[in-house]
Amino acid sequence: MSEDVAAVAGARVVRLRALAWQVFVPTAVFGMGAGAAVPMYPLRALELGAGAGVAGIVVALSGFGQILADLPAGQLIARIGERRSVAAASVCGALGVLLAIAAPNLGWLAAGMLLTGAASALWGLARQTYLVAVIPAGGRGRALSMLAGSQRFGVFAGPFLGAGATHLFGVTGAMWLQLASMLVGGALMMSVSDIEDDAAQVRRGLGAVVAENRRVLGTLGLGALATGAARAARTALLPLWAAHIGMSAPAISLIFGIAGAVDVLMSYPSGIWLDRYGRRATGTPSLLLFAIGYTALPFAATTFGLCVIAVILGFANGLSNGLIMTVGSDIAPPGAQAEFLGAWRLTHDLGMFLGPIAVGFIGAATTLGASGIALGVVATAGAASIRRWFPTVPLLSGQPVDDMGERRNAH
Repeated sequence: MSEDVAAVAGARVVRLRALAWQVFVPTAVFGMGAGAAVPMYPLRALELGAGAGVAGIVVALSGFGQILADLPAGQLIARIGERRSVAAASVCGALGVLLAIAAPNLGWLAAGMLLTGAASALWGLARQTYLVAVIPAGGRGRALSMLAGSQRFGVFAGPFLGAGATHLFGVTGAMWLQLASMLVGGALMMSVSDIEDDAAQVRRGLGAVVAENRRVLGTLGLGALATGAARAARTALLPLWAAHIGMSAPAISLIFGIAGAVDVLMSYPSGIWLDRYGRRATGTPSLLLFAIGYTALPFAATTFGLCVIAVILGFANGLSNGLIMTVGSDIAPPGAQAEFLGAWRLTHDLGMFLGPIAVGFIGAATTLGASGIALGVVATAGAASIRRWFPTVPLLSGQPVDDMGERRNAH
């Protein structure tokens, strides 16, 4: 399928290239702001008198806000559509950033973190539901990988822009950049049209949707949770291990830059792999590579060794690019896609939230190397779960071609 293949949603015809300014560029702009500001939030907490531990907890509230908003986000999009949801997310995120900038104490900063996390959840789900509606199943892997890749490119480029803003305006300079990126990205996405789902004339409640799909969420969701944990934990564990073996801050930044470049470069190829060879054939090796990288981490005693492991983890992260969104789109029930995808994202985001926390708790209770081994075990279990439950290649109708799809259709 070429990039010019049309996707039909009702009477609408949308070409993948036409989505660049509607979806992919706004996503990159949004990611740039996040990438610029995220490193500054711990410093903002320190400015307000927090210790290192409290600063980490305050910043983690952004992930907690995302978890809290995942389920309501699906309901909101189903009710008011993608355009107004993006507008609401932009306003919510802008308010959160303003609270962080002007916060007189840690309580106000914590509130700002919760709001920015909630905005990210709503932004992400609105973009996903729009693409699911206008892209056929045979091209979803590539489209959703490009969506995730746009976000990652923005996060990768953001710190370079943030460095200049911070140099000129201090810690809050990068936050002002994030505020601008939220508003600009939101304005760019106002060109999309809400998609009406003909099957969704009578919508079911969120509780009913979750209850009806509890088996799917409890089986495929294990793979999504493990993927989220493996992805997020590397941003916490790699810097800690680098400091443990005595690496300098510039060397740590260089390694992260190399790994980030590998991650971004894998975005488009991973989408082609998803569509050509399937979800299971993409997710299983990705989690196995995560397992190899984390298990080998305790044996990395040199800068070169850690660089190799960082590249392996970056490659694994890039290979999984778009995987969770694509699988969620494959298995989402007609008439309740937005509500289901909110619950589906929750399984992944919960892993994203718990992964770094697990690194801290296991490292404090035992050793930092034990955290790597534990994450290797989690990634291996996730690979087994994906191999067992994830669909292979979907039909153009969106129905999974495997025993999982057959079981779902039978109930």
